[in-house]
Amino acid sequence: MSEGKKLWGGRFKESADTRFAAFNNSFRFDVRLLEVDVEASRAYCRALLNAGVISSEDATSILEGLGTILQQAQSDPAYLLDANAEDVHSFVEARLVNLIGDAGKKLHTGRSRNDQVATDFRLWVRNAIDSLQEQLRDTQRALLDFAQTNRSIVIPGYTHLQRAQPVLLAHWCLGYFEMLRRDAERLREARSRVNVLPLGSAALAGTSLNIDREAVARELGFESISRNSLDAVSDRDFVVEFLTACSLVMMHLSRLAEDIILYCTTEFGFFELGDAIATGSSLMPQKKNPDSMELVRGKTGRVFGHLHAMLTTMKGLPLAYNKDMQEDKEAVFDGFDTVTDCLQISATVLRNISVNVDRARAAAAIGYMNATELADYLVGKGIPFREAHEVVGKIVMYALEQHKELGELKLEELARFSDQISNDVFDSLTVSQTLNAKSVSGGTAPGTVEQALIEARIILSGSQE
Repeated sequence: MSEGKKLWGGRFKESADTRFAAFNNSFRFDVRLLEVDVEASRAYCRALLNAGVISSEDATSILEGLGTILQQAQSDPAYLLDANAEDVHSFVEARLVNLIGDAGKKLHTGRSRNDQVATDFRLWVRNAIDSLQEQLRDTQRALLDFAQTNRSIVIPGYTHLQRAQPVLLAHWCLGYFEMLRRDAERLREARSRVNVLPLGSAALAGTSLNIDREAVARELGFESISRNSLDAVSDRDFVVEFLTACSLVMMHLSRLAEDIILYCTTEFGFFELGDAIATGSSLMPQKKNPDSMELVRGKTGRVFGHLHAMLTTMKGLPLAYNKDMQEDKEAVFDGFDTVTDCLQISATVLRNISVNVDRARAAAAIGYMNATELADYLVGKGIPFREAHEVVGKIVMYALEQHKELGELKLEELARFSDQISNDVFDSLTVSQTLNAKSVSGGTAPGTVEQALIEARIILSGSQE
């Protein structure tokens, strides 16, 4: 059997138009499924043997032939580059028949490319999820290492990109740690829905052979088998869910990238990127550009596009399989590659950032970011918060007119606005006290953040088990 011979050619008298054949072929990208195709085919071969469909001699020949194909594909790139196959499945079958003869033609008994593709792709996506989980953990480790190294550094916290309240840089890192933690949870949940065996559904109605689907599922590590053959071969929810999880990872990495890009500007000046992760300008010698983070931010839209494309592709498809679904492979492959690259680059960037401690602390000490603490001080004196808020707003306006920070105002100036303000107010207005006051669980007080870092390490360690 030649690679160019179609698995479905008996019904046709004339050959396909060359342009259509090239348009229809998917081998150039679904060759990435070769390893899982061989894995699934081995399990199906044993299922055929156990069902009495093929002999033990044929099964041995098939299994040995599949092993040879995989070994050659892994050791010799030309083995794949020289192929003239419609897809990876016809490639494997053609090579198998060439290796072992007619026994190779029996492997597809009772199996359709529809349930074969669905099985292979679920195996591949399952492996991709496991790989992304490890990449997420490494990026989380980089965040925790950066936080630990700079755990005493204070930076301004922002809302509406306006200075709001000071926070520890480690607290900022833990914010992104939590985002990636949710991403890991989503991928774990998605994995359970990916991990359903469609093999045995055949083209759409199920196979007439007495295949033990549960045994095949156990061999391939699937948690369950599909409950409806029509749904099994046409379901791509797992693809949409995987790309959704990937899109959320990218959204979080893009937010991280945006913060880092801003903090590296001259206007902020909190961070400086190491030479290993920045570029220069072809015209302006002084420039140090955060291209690494800008590319992460830019590639986010690419992954979003794959998700939108799959939703659009699937929305109008009737049951069961339609060739439109071939579009799922490139979207998932590129989405996985992009997220993997961006996680790796983000971790590398975090390991190559230096912090301008003085600039960060100075920025955290100006901009009336202790105004809430002054309001809380007044609340502690028995003034209702809404009244305290009003009083502090007036004090801030006065301070602006005087070109002073709140802590620079004299006691008599502050006391004009409330007779409850006494000399102890200044203790409440320091950066240290502003931080220490936020000792509630999840807050930015140094002791709270230190405990959160310990807990994050424990969580990360547990996620590897």
